[in-house]
Amino acid sequence: MTTWFDESRLDDEFALEAADARLRELAESGARVRREAAESEAGIAAAVATARTADRPRAIVAAGPDSRLLRAVLEPWCPVPFVAWPGPALPGWAGGLDLVVVLAPDGSDRGTAAAVAEAVRRGCQVVVACPEGSLVAQHAEGRWSTIVPTVTRDQLATAVVVLEYLDQVGLGPRADHADVATALDDVALACSPHRDLAVNPGKMLAITLADTNPVVWGGSSLAARAARRVSETIRRASGRSAVAGDAEHLLPLIEAARPRDVFDDPFAEGGSEPRPLLMIFDDGADDPVVREDRGRLQAAADQHGVRVETVTTEATTEVARYASMVLTGRYAAEYLRLGLVDD
Repeated sequence: MTTWFDESRLDDEFALEAADARLRELAESGARVRREAAESEAGIAAAVATARTADRPRAIVAAGPDSRLLRAVLEPWCPVPFVAWPGPALPGWAGGLDLVVVLAPDGSDRGTAAAVAEAVRRGCQVVVACPEGSLVAQHAEGRWSTIVPTVTRDQLATAVVVLEYLDQVGLGPRADHADVATALDDVALACSPHRDLAVNPGKMLAITLADTNPVVWGGSSLAARAARRVSETIRRASGRSAVAGDAEHLLPLIEAARPRDVFDDPFAEGGSEPRPLLMIFDDGADDPVVREDRGRLQAAADQHGVRVETVTTEATTEVARYASMVLTGRYAAEYLRLGLVDD
């Protein structure tokens, strides 16, 4: 059975109706951030009040499997040592002088619950964002613990809430949930299924991805994480290869691209071999190393005839830019899923 991409489905009302649930979930991303911020306001205020009565922590440990997003935001900025610990425990040195921050949007992960219980036992200051009454919340009860109640089970919305707390206590960069929600709303409007593919960046990117194997790169810590998240989404949506990584890992894939053959027939039996596509997530980072790596990738792509697509954003804060790029990629992946049909 041959799978091919029918771009007409991206503007077909019946095909779009079949994908309405998934597209609606993407469109509501900004609303989930606003709802999470409203529901957690009292919990954040309590955590901030506790932090202001204590000394600045010796170090911050972000525990649990969702800690990597906090690491991407905080590592370049945090004024105290910071470590992400995604496993089901804590570093051996963590103790009463340290702050343990946990994202648990679902609240049912046993490994995260075990890490929270260990933090409470050691006397750490603990801030946990999770649903009330969940397994993680039950293990978080303690004298130095603050539970920030969450309701959406959305990883990004939960992370924004915690980052706002860290901003207010001087341990993180500016993080305003309103900026993030606005950036997500802007993407939802631009990539709306009701916008024609000629002016819809999500649909246009899906068409570009249709006959390629994406090689996805982001220069800054947050752009690199956006690249990884989007490549995962593309793989789930299409069942095709999509690779994200550092420049030195992606260069061999671009340099190994076979020369383009203008006589290839994409509709021949078996089709033509998909070529790589260099997909760059540009969040405006102007670091010399980022510029150098991007230049090397683009030079290799030009030399080997590999197409380059750049995802940009006009959002104003780091987290908002990350959210905007991820949502654009997720829209593209859903439109890719929609356009792929079995012959």
